[in-house]
Amino acid sequence: MLKKSFTRKMLAVAILSAGLASFGPAFAAAPADGNAQPAIHVDIPITLKHANVVFNMDHLAFAGDMPVGIHYMHLLAKRYVKDGTKGKIIGVFHGDAAYMTLNDKAYNASRHINTGNPYKGAIAELLKQGVQVEECAVSMKAHHWVNDNLLPGVKVNAGAVARLIELVQDGYVQIQP
Repeated sequence: MLKKSFTRKMLAVAILSAGLASFGPAFAAAPADGNAQPAIHVDIPITLKHANVVFNMDHLAFAGDMPVGIHYMHLLAKRYVKDGTKGKIIGVFHGDAAYMTLNDKAYNASRHINTGNPYKGAIAELLKQGVQVEECAVSMKAHHWVNDNLLPGVKVNAGAVARLIELVQDGYVQIQP
């Protein structure tokens, strides 16, 4: 069961990576050793005119030390600006990933460390890019967190699962990084 779940998560990350990379031809880069590679020819360019997307941030998936979902929200927000895409990006944090929206004091208490929240800069950048970051009230109650424990700008929804259903019913595409 664990192997199947891991395989599904890796497949979802691979599909998401391929999907975001397929937005256009600007992804070809020379290798670090300076040897030029042939450019990638994109047969099906993608320019989104309008896209509402919700990232379901309910589990831990990392590329190095960075949560994959936070990284892809950032890339997608940059792409919206570059292509003039209209729409909204929302990150709904809950479950195992709920702690990522905590301020330094609450993060330290929750994670039993004293280094502060290493994701606060990435979350602040997402907010600056216009991404709406939400925390689940059900997860907060389970951990005895209150609104004052959250990073500035993080909104609280009444429950992540119902919120995801609501957004999908409203036409949002759900990404599960």
